[in-house]
Amino acid sequence: MFKLIRNTEVYNPTPLGRMDILICNDKIIKLAQNIDFPTEKFDTVIIDGTDYKAVPGFIDQHVHFIGGGGEGGPATRTPEIQLSALTTAGITTAVGLLGTDGITRSMAALLAKARALEIEGISTFIYSGCYEIPTQTITGTVKSDLVFIDKVIGTGELAISDHRSSQPNFDDVKKIAAEARVGGILSGKCGIVHLHLGDGLDGIRILTEIIRSTEIPIKQFMPSHINRVEHLLVQSIDYLRLGGYVDITSDFYKTKDSPTTYSIADSLKLYVDNNVPLDKVCASSDSNGSTPVFDKEGHLIKIGVGSPSPLYQDIKNAIEEGIVTLEQGISIITCNPARALMLYPRKGALVENGDADILLLNKNLDIDTVIARGQIMVKQGKAVVKGFFESV
Repeated sequence: MFKLIRNTEVYNPTPLGRMDILICNDKIIKLAQNIDFPTEKFDTVIIDGTDYKAVPGFIDQHVHFIGGGGEGGPATRTPEIQLSALTTAGITTAVGLLGTDGITRSMAALLAKARALEIEGISTFIYSGCYEIPTQTITGTVKSDLVFIDKVIGTGELAISDHRSSQPNFDDVKKIAAEARVGGILSGKCGIVHLHLGDGLDGIRILTEIIRSTEIPIKQFMPSHINRVEHLLVQSIDYLRLGGYVDITSDFYKTKDSPTTYSIADSLKLYVDNNVPLDKVCASSDSNGSTPVFDKEGHLIKIGVGSPSPLYQDIKNAIEEGIVTLEQGISIITCNPARALMLYPRKGALVENGDADILLLNKNLDIDTVIARGQIMVKQGKAVVKGFFESV
């Protein structure tokens, strides 16, 4: 019932100094120095946090719970994600989506997998929809999905500037954003429109046009994969200065096939060098989705599957290279997405009455312990709780 982390260096992700953290069931009930708690009277797990830094559990807002892909035919559809793949990467809250394949994969299956992962121990949400417009829903519209389905917090990933998209125009995107906004207002959720950005030259032009010519606020959009290609990342500088959120993707690096792709570290360096505020920069893994590479004629060259593990590793690289501080780096995968998704401060922070999603990082900033909703999921970097079929 109780867990007490003693004398750990707390990052909220703002550094708070050395403190104790008292957990009851799935909540943080006390955060203070030298908590006086009668451990002899209650069943309490005591964790020595002296050699660790405590940070909020990571939020991954772009995960293909039931797989993705199919760009190379049925055999290239990726499998469902497993619990330990997420928890060992420090992810305690994940948002699922369909992506390219809204034909052989369904919103019902996505919702079922989200519920399964939550039963297994982490917090989950989903977006209603897929790449194309009209998009996939559960109840018939994005608006009613937001109102009636507890786990639906927005719509996406809608694809723009990509040869795999349904080529939505200004009015198409405007209408789905308006529907998501009203659905979000009626349901008390963010109603965010999560967008897949391809490498098309238009980039985020449709979004800036909508923001400038309608009453839809810029916070309604979350353009993802913004570091896929240089011209997108450059466009995102002005977009961030307008007050918008952007989502950079992990495991993106310059290669022979993608010479203008930016890693998370290089993306953050570009922002810092241009004095761009980082408070609305988020990062996600695109995990379990396919990673296709196409040639100039649109032919598939190769395909792989995304992993959750590079998300924190890429953030850690930026911290170790001195591009961002620990506070700034952790914010990109904790409080920043939590605010965008209207989950803050229950998620994305270490606060009293907040969810007990806590990571302990060792002196090398590696993930040692992962606590999700008060349950120890990972110890010494190894999963101690696994999904239903992982233990078979």
